[in-house]
Amino acid sequence: MPDRAPQPVDRQLPTEEARDLISLVRDVAQHEIAPRAAEEEDEGRFPRELFTRLSELGLLGLPYDAEYGGGDQPYEVYLQVLEELATARLTVGLGVSVHTLACYALASFGAKEQQAEHLNAMLDGGLLGAYCLSEPASGSDAASLRTKAVRDGEDWVITGTKAWITHGGIADFYTVMARTGAEGPRGITAFLVPGDAEGVSAALPEKKMGMKGSPTAQVHLDGVRVPDARRIGEEGQGFAIALSALDGGRLGIAACAIGLAQAALDEALRYATERRQFGKPIADFQGLRFMLADMATQVEAGRALYLAAARLRDAGRPFAKQAAMAKLHCTDTAMRVTTDAVQILGGYGYTADFPAERYMREAKVLQIVEGTNQIQRMVIARHLAGPETR
Repeated sequence: MPDRAPQPVDRQLPTEEARDLISLVRDVAQHEIAPRAAEEEDEGRFPRELFTRLSELGLLGLPYDAEYGGGDQPYEVYLQVLEELATARLTVGLGVSVHTLACYALASFGAKEQQAEHLNAMLDGGLLGAYCLSEPASGSDAASLRTKAVRDGEDWVITGTKAWITHGGIADFYTVMARTGAEGPRGITAFLVPGDAEGVSAALPEKKMGMKGSPTAQVHLDGVRVPDARRIGEEGQGFAIALSALDGGRLGIAACAIGLAQAALDEALRYATERRQFGKPIADFQGLRFMLADMATQVEAGRALYLAAARLRDAGRPFAKQAAMAKLHCTDTAMRVTTDAVQILGGYGYTADFPAERYMREAKVLQIVEGTNQIQRMVIARHLAGPETR
């Protein structure tokens, strides 16, 4: 049986520049990311040097202005880059998405002076960012966060603990939401905190069932002093900034989920066409053919949904409902498709000798991060029927 390599996704890209960009990303994914993925995930090794390489290639600031080191790419293109990276290794695709999320507050709400001072280093200077909203006692209920920032002259002193932070302990900068006023969403302010600031530390990384190469840790802020020049936006604007960032971040998760699902589909198809039972490839059996057809349909539908939401965003139109739908559908699709891939590989799918079991373990977290899928359903329902009756 001849080797059946995965076929590249036939993408509809708006410009020749975008087509060249995807070609570059595929080359990096094939030759620099995928060959090391299984080993490094098994060892729990984060590829920090790879992110430096991605920064050199201009891939860590794609949706932001070229004036500050960004790539001036529409979200429609940026998300397809994420999908390509996540197909090769979810840790890398998700890492780029989180870094982009961490840059959003300054890029969208920062003063011109702040952007001129910090953005170039964040977007193409080799730095890696983290986004600090969740806390041990405030996950989905982010407006109840307890981390406090107290004004002291021209500085702010930040104290508290952030939880479930991707890149916690290795990030060069943290976008931190802290309480500067009364309880509730209107008392929260955003800050840009250097990773090496005095008083910043991280707990040991969480021991996770998947994405072992991506460090997730609590970040402790023990009297961290930052100047007011590192406050992003107005006092009390932080929660609105956080929610605005999450709309785009959910699309990043959706694209990564489809990348992971595509990888699982490719593996299942490769195995099904090579594995022979009863004298023929198992792909000839109708039960498996129908499974593969359903998996491919779900992947294509998810891709269409996140791209439709991205095009709304690029056009400056409201897209929060569609972002929630994309995150919900695409991550549920990743869970279904990776589970089916394990089933198609049978006993081999349950062993670490094949990547299907890793894909299934990694898919689960995507239904949880950046708003659980139960929260996405609440967001969608509010857009459809209005707020819940009190």
